Amino acid sequence: MAGTAAALFDVDGTLVDSNYQHALAWWEALREYGHTVTLASAHRAIGMGTEQLLDHLIGPDRDPGQTEVLDAAQQALVARFWPSLTALPGASALIRTCARRGWRTVLATSASARELGVLRQIVDADDALTGVTSADDVDAAKPAPDVVSAALRQVGADPARSVMIGDTVWDVRAARRAGVRCISVMTGGSSRQELHAAGAVEVYEGPSDLLEHLKESVLGDPCPSGR
Repeated sequence: MAGTAAALFDVDGTLVDSNYQHALAWWEALREYGHTVTLASAHRAIGMGTEQLLDHLIGPDRDPGQTEVLDAAQQALVARFWPSLTALPGASALIRTCARRGWRTVLATSASARELGVLRQIVDADDALTGVTSADDVDAAKPAPDVVSAALRQVGADPARSVMIGDTVWDVRAARRAGVRCISVMTGGSSRQELHAAGAVEVYEGPSDLLEHLKESVLGDPCPSGR
């Protein structure tokens, strides 16, 4: 499969409208265990894996023994929102259209496998997926490149011919470290300017906007030459 082109999709904030629920759950979990952070700073950290997020919000000198309990608290709090979560407009259609156009479509997320199971039901595009990777499959989640690299390996894809679709600067940084271009959507709450500044090659309002402009996008051709 050398030379295969893959479209790698982040999930939270990219395919499912869930970033602000995650931010609120982290804010509450941290307060419960004596860590005061602003809700804004919690939102800005969404997209990172748990270890990276806690280092970012609390500091690298934090008690590592709290990681599991904080993660469990956040998971319990965010689960309250699961029944009300919805896929973003165009999310499922975007995956299916990319698959029809010849891309190997892979979910590449910092979510846990348990949470990903819920999110996959919401997105409802499993029939069009080639593969799935989560934080449980790697040692380090985003912004480390591990999840992106694991997704590429899973489908035998060439990084230079593949594209990541994400909503945060952490997605962009993880993709770039793995040698993959990144298209960003603003549905996670990040601005066009900061996503471009992080290195996104294109920025769209959301999945439906990207789908509408797919032919002009780097996703328009799964077999690019010289890219």
